[in-house]
Amino acid sequence: QVQLVESGGGLVQTGGSLRLSCAVSGRTFSSYSMGWFRQAPGKEREFVAGISWSGQSTYNADSVKGRFTISRDNAKNTMYLQMNSLQPEDTAVYYCAGKLLGIADATTRYAYWGQGTQVTVSS
Repeated sequence: QVQLVESGGGLVQTGGSLRLSCAVSGRTFSSYSMGWFRQAPGKEREFVAGISWSGQSTYNADSVKGRFTISRDNAKNTMYLQMNSLQPEDTAVYYCAGKLLGIADATTRYAYWGQGTQVTVSS
């Protein structure tokens, strides 16, 4: 059983930064590609960024390119999302997710999910 726990969310002003973490336990973390998703009230869950098992390949949604950076530390079984230049439209619950094989941007491709962490950006 794979367990994912997000942390690092909070309230920040427009233009500010936050770093989210996703701690993974239960299986070999380095076997999994990982992703960050977010869900705003009344909207569907959307892909934010993904990273391959080795960390050598990453993929960001257009809405966060140039502002968010995904990374991972396989020695610490942890994935990160550095979020800079935050905007009110980034307000959402952020989820980390894991899957075998390559990066994917569809929620249905991910087998394991965390419980989410709230990010609120005030204007």
